[in-house]
Amino acid sequence: MPTFAKLQIALKNVYVRVLVVLLIALTVGLVIYKSDVPQDAVPVVHSQNIAEITALAAQKDKLDYLLVAKPLSDAPRYVFKFKGAQELHVVKVPSTSHLSLEREVLLKNAIPYSIAKDDFLASHKAVMLDEGENQTRAEAIDFLKRHALDIIVIFFVFYAIKFGIPGMGPSATMIQPDKLKGSMDDLIGMDDIKTEVKHLEDMIRNRSLYKQHNIDKPFNVMLTGPAGTGKTKLVGYLAKQLNVPLIQASGSALESGYVGGGSKALNALYRKACAKGQCIIFLDEAQSLFMPRGRSEKKWEDDTANTLLGLLDGVKSDKGNGVIWVVASNFDDASTEMDEAMLRRFSVKINFRLPNKAERKELLRSFLARKQDGIVNWNNLDLDQVAEMTTNLSPALLETVVERASLICIQEKLVIDTDVMFRAFERATIGLTDRATTAEKAKQRERIALHELGHFFMQIDPYLREGMSLDEVKEKSHLLKISTEAVSKIGALGYVLQSGDDMSLRTLEELERDVIQLYGGVAAEELFYGARGISVGSQNDIEKATKMLNMMVNRLSMYSRSKIDYTQLQTDANGEHTVRQVEEKSDELYSYTLGAIRDYRGIIESIKDTLIERYVLSKDAVFELLAEREHLFAAALAAPRHASLKLCTETAMAV
Repeated sequence: MPTFAKLQIALKNVYVRVLVVLLIALTVGLVIYKSDVPQDAVPVVHSQNIAEITALAAQKDKLDYLLVAKPLSDAPRYVFKFKGAQELHVVKVPSTSHLSLEREVLLKNAIPYSIAKDDFLASHKAVMLDEGENQTRAEAIDFLKRHALDIIVIFFVFYAIKFGIPGMGPSATMIQPDKLKGSMDDLIGMDDIKTEVKHLEDMIRNRSLYKQHNIDKPFNVMLTGPAGTGKTKLVGYLAKQLNVPLIQASGSALESGYVGGGSKALNALYRKACAKGQCIIFLDEAQSLFMPRGRSEKKWEDDTANTLLGLLDGVKSDKGNGVIWVVASNFDDASTEMDEAMLRRFSVKINFRLPNKAERKELLRSFLARKQDGIVNWNNLDLDQVAEMTTNLSPALLETVVERASLICIQEKLVIDTDVMFRAFERATIGLTDRATTAEKAKQRERIALHELGHFFMQIDPYLREGMSLDEVKEKSHLLKISTEAVSKIGALGYVLQSGDDMSLRTLEELERDVIQLYGGVAAEELFYGARGISVGSQNDIEKATKMLNMMVNRLSMYSRSKIDYTQLQTDANGEHTVRQVEEKSDELYSYTLGAIRDYRGIIESIKDTLIERYVLSKDAVFELLAEREHLFAAALAAPRHASLKLCTETAMAV
């Protein structure tokens, strides 16, 4: 046997022996402490001086009580206590002296005494100890009392080294296939993902076929995508279809708090899976294991990832042939830098995505269909409209919206329709709204109304500049409502709620429109209150606009002929140049916004009082008010200097 292996066994034996010794010592000490300390905690003074008994004749009046313990034994004890004293005196005398003391001292001087009963001796065990024995035990008890915490800590440290810290290891559970729920039907739509899953299932079922093509590596599967898109459900379905048990653990729970804990936990999971023959190990929320290694001076921080690399690579024997590793992460290698060696270990990668509008509609229909008859008013439920407003929501969040709709119906005795689903979407995404926060602050409510209307008009401004009718603008607009109610969740005193856009590849012109819409609120405040009247309520809008402009200028190089990522060029001169360019684009876009919002001043003034009075205006209500004031748009859009943002952008690009 190799020397290192012998040393490991020896160390393990030492750990076990030390643990046993410490456990015995602690147990014995606690037993001694519990059994030998008198219940009344009275200090005992031992003696073998017979003169203390003869002196009792002169102290008879001070005597509280006197007992004789075991008078027929070889060494009777005289136990006495003085009034007002704490000490209990115990005098040990020879049996030959006891009779004379009883006759010449106790009876002759009429000193009252009695024989100590067994219950007294049981509760005062120190009475029958010799002076030396009591001192030794007293010292032992005192030592244990002073060092009990130290002993417990040492015991815990050795236990942690040997067995790990209880409660800090991986919370792994093995689930048998018959206990798993779910089916492929849970993935509504998502045909691309279903195809990948079926391919994976075929690879695992027909390994011999793939072996003919020299594909005999372990099937390590990587699932990526936003939270709530069904990654965990897919793993359960896969285990159920293959009829193999599933061991599920959280990647973040692997670390036990001490060096090597994650490695030990992973090896334990692997041994547990190997013992079952065929098994799936599922590590959820494992993005931390994919971070590039070797960046920290603390080399042991990579131990868990290194161990996982070795296990994913497979063993040289047939021991782990039936083990399938499935690792889920909310990040992927396209959006986050990951360890190259770790990525190469995964022969199968399945990317989950957010559902599109058609899939959201079917998901909502599926969730609502599970409710009993009469709960949903299908005649007054426009699923197309609900699917449009829930853009960029995951299946899990869509289910939350449906659950929230049920709660509203239960509380208000309603049935689920489009209006209830709208309120549920608002409650699930924004949170509770509150009118009382600003109800008595008329000046603040006017500012909030102007700010939110500024956002809205800059959202529809491009369509109005193109000459679209109000009906066409309404169809194009993503507006859901304008509100002057406070929202504690996002720290806002008002908001413009609008649905998102399924399109993810946004152009420069579209990004500039987003920035201008953000600037609409602060521009409206400057228009009505002056440059020194802008409030801190614009902070969130400015932060978002700055972030977008930084991305457009620095990362995407949208305003430069040189298409490079400036953030990778760490030079002071370059930094100053890009900051100046961000400032210039911000000034240009804000100037356009301020000029454009000035054109809508009359319309905003005519609508703001209605918004203040009603607190909330729906999309239909807003466009009804605009239709009543359609004559004002001709004057608003007459200024040629604000004819088109596109013209400004093309001019900037030409320069």
